[in-house]
Amino acid sequence: MPTTSHRGDRMPDSPIRKLVPLANKAKAAGRKVYHLNIGQPDLPTPARAIDAIKNIDRRILEYSPSEGILSLRQKLVEYYAKFHIDVAVDDIIITTGGSEAVTFAFMSCLDPGDEIIVPEPAYANYEAFAIVAGAEIRSIPASIDEGFSLPPVEEFEKLVTEKTKGFMICNPNNPTGYLYTQAEMNAIRDIVKRHDLFLFSDEVYREFCYTGAPYISAFHLKGIEQNVILIDSVSKRYSECGIRIGALISKNEKVKRNVMKFCQARLSPPLIGQLVAEASIGDNDEYMLYTYNEYVERRKFLIDGLNRIEGVYSPIPMGAFYTVARLPVDDADKFCAWLLSDFDYNNETIFMAPASGFYTTPGHGRDEVRLAYVLQKHDLARALKILEEALKVYPGTQYHNHH
Repeated sequence: MPTTSHRGDRMPDSPIRKLVPLANKAKAAGRKVYHLNIGQPDLPTPARAIDAIKNIDRRILEYSPSEGILSLRQKLVEYYAKFHIDVAVDDIIITTGGSEAVTFAFMSCLDPGDEIIVPEPAYANYEAFAIVAGAEIRSIPASIDEGFSLPPVEEFEKLVTEKTKGFMICNPNNPTGYLYTQAEMNAIRDIVKRHDLFLFSDEVYREFCYTGAPYISAFHLKGIEQNVILIDSVSKRYSECGIRIGALISKNEKVKRNVMKFCQARLSPPLIGQLVAEASIGDNDEYMLYTYNEYVERRKFLIDGLNRIEGVYSPIPMGAFYTVARLPVDDADKFCAWLLSDFDYNNETIFMAPASGFYTTPGHGRDEVRLAYVLQKHDLARALKILEEALKVYPGTQYHNHH
């Protein structure tokens, strides 16, 4: 039998999706499963986006330009201007979701053996895309006890070697919901400048910041304009995960030239998706306010509820729609699987993502889970009750008070 690739063997399983077979089995057995495992918003996509699909008036569904439809990119320029992100149409390249933007950024900037520094817990697919590019991730763990704030700059400096090519952040953060402060962003800027690194900044959750503190984009940082590669997507902000439209934004001509070669090789981003995205952008304040307020309420409801359960602790996330919580269990991977395979409360159970998959450091996140508050409050209430009852009977529950 021929051997498969080393690269494929090294690719991590998705921590978010690997328990899906167990969830499917539970459903087949007639149990209701509350999905807190995946960032799939349950809020409706904007009506105008759905209307755009219904009213496609074309005889041919042709290739679009490799860099994306011009009118969509023009609309994005205006959208970013509202956040004081000053970019030109030619700085924006439309991709097949934020995922492709990260992949193309890594492929265009990193060689096999190069290293990038990533604060963890981090979005699990960064590691997968680094493996695709042959690059190594050097992670620096943030701690739940510090509310997942950025470790001190000196810690990052220790990780920099001659192989270090970049620094990757997600702000607001998936999986923790953390929002980087001005001081932290300045510290990142200084390292990037000092060592002349790329700064890959995933900002797909920018609309979901819940503090009075201003949202700080990597493009707000002075003096590293040529180093920044911004990753974006319409998936979360308009509840359009399935249309697969993202963007890679850079002012670096060499990076853009490289990225365009990958874009041309895959021909074009989805045509229909771009039409939908374009219809969604621009004066939709009412929709954005509705979704924002809904998440603010759910956030409060879920975090308050988690912290009321004995032995459970969650910091208050300041952005996105996730939180990482510590549970009083011996092994969150086993616990999350057990919930789906062996447990039910009134014939219902919950699906959570074990946090170990968001850390590259072995052994980290063993007693942590990521929860996405993408369900209605009455469903979150049921989920909290199920979690509380499950912890009472799970064989590996260990009530010890960290706080």
